[in-house]
Amino acid sequence: MERSRIAVAGASGLIGSALVRSLVSDGHEVVRLVRRAARGGDEVCWDPERQYVDAAGLAGCDAVVNLAGAGVGDHRWTEAYKKTMRDGRVLGTAALAEAVASLDTPPRVFVCGSAIGFYGDTGDGEVDESAPPGDGFLPELCVAWEEAAAAAQEAGIRTVFARTGLVVARRGGAWGRLFPLFKAGLGGRLGDGRQYWSFVALHDEVAALRHLVDTESLSGPVNLTAPQPVTNREITAVMGRVLHRPTPFAVPAPVLRVVLGEMAGDVLGSARVVPKRLLESGFSFAFPGIEDAVRAAL
Repeated sequence: MERSRIAVAGASGLIGSALVRSLVSDGHEVVRLVRRAARGGDEVCWDPERQYVDAAGLAGCDAVVNLAGAGVGDHRWTEAYKKTMRDGRVLGTAALAEAVASLDTPPRVFVCGSAIGFYGDTGDGEVDESAPPGDGFLPELCVAWEEAAAAAQEAGIRTVFARTGLVVARRGGAWGRLFPLFKAGLGGRLGDGRQYWSFVALHDEVAALRHLVDTESLSGPVNLTAPQPVTNREITAVMGRVLHRPTPFAVPAPVLRVVLGEMAGDVLGSARVVPKRLLESGFSFAFPGIEDAVRAAL
């Protein structure tokens, strides 16, 4: 990639901060969207819930990457928190899409965050980008999130939806919660452990996002998951082996439902999602297997 000017929303999050480090280390100019007054040319003020973006600050950007949104697993899904998750993603995406569409010279690509939650519980069957949305809160959220980018698509900007899986990282995301439990010898399978988890190493997530920016042939939904989804039972075994800890515990489904509430349905649900379009476009994973990904995170 030639030296580019790239705007990143959600630059302080797990994925966004890693993406920014990667881009800056390769000499690219990164513009961060911040929820306060901008302090220089490398910042743009925005307020996703109020649908405000200082569009002038995005002028000259070759790409805009939107990774903003409250964490799905950060809190119990009360109605208030579900509104927070939805508003940040849907209103923020709509505001960014309208901002880039309004520019005299718009960016060549708008990469919009999304998630494999789009597919819902798909059981044991493999699903790729051609699968329809599932039922429930997360699929409905992902559909609305992607639809919110309509202004950018209608303006002719190449728009890509990065449907990300469970990111394997030492801090943050699902594994940020799993690692301390397993290190303490308290890790174990969730429910019967037969549900598929579609994971992706943080290194590969960042590389895939950059691939989406660079690959002119890609638009629409692209699954950002490793090519070998595994069951929760297999993940439990790998975590125990890598961390040299026993994994005697199992959390029964009824207990998860009491502790997690509505979110338990997604923890216990199965999503065997494969990155068909990513692989077809020539992307190569550095950490395709779960043990590779866990060791890389550590």
